[in-house]
Amino acid sequence: MNAPLKLTDRKRQAIVDAAIAEFRATGFEATSMDKIAATAGVSKRTVYNHFPSKDELFAQILHELWSSTAAMPPPPYDPARPLRDQLHQLLNNKMDMLQDGYFLDLARVAIAEAIHSPARAQEMVARLTEKEEAITTWLRAAQADGQLTRADPVLASQMLQGNLKTFAFWPQVTLNQPPLDAETQRKVVDATVEMFLSYANATA
Repeated sequence: MNAPLKLTDRKRQAIVDAAIAEFRATGFEATSMDKIAATAGVSKRTVYNHFPSKDELFAQILHELWSSTAAMPPPPYDPARPLRDQLHQLLNNKMDMLQDGYFLDLARVAIAEAIHSPARAQEMVARLTEKEEAITTWLRAAQADGQLTRADPVLASQMLQGNLKTFAFWPQVTLNQPPLDAETQRKVVDATVEMFLSYANATA
């Protein structure tokens, strides 16, 4: 059982949550530290004690976005397990991350700011790209094992993740649609796996 957060940690998290809400509502540039303090229910001095600048607060949001993805690394390729089963596990893990409400809130803020100020979000984009490289590494291992006879690992990785995001990320981030229900998640993962195996001439 996790220990309860200390008061200072609760205030820090309240500030981050308030910043996410305000950045989503009005954008980074239009959001003031005063407004963040009011939304968090703390003093402006408390906000600055935790985050000396708005840029550092935004950097914390990007850090949490990265941490939420890094916390769920894909399992390594296992030559003893059927490829289809491993793909299902791989994509189900990815689906769980994409449909997490906190992750989606963080992504909305980061992507919106990346559009308005690409330089500010360069680190986030680079680190998320690095994270998605793990699936490419998994595909290379499967190909080396003779399980994928025609798929280019980089292209295949983009196809697999892009298909999930078409249904389970971009509509939620850009159109504020609700997360997919469990049955729809299952259908999207199942269809993605079967289409990929057909494309890759895989031995499932």
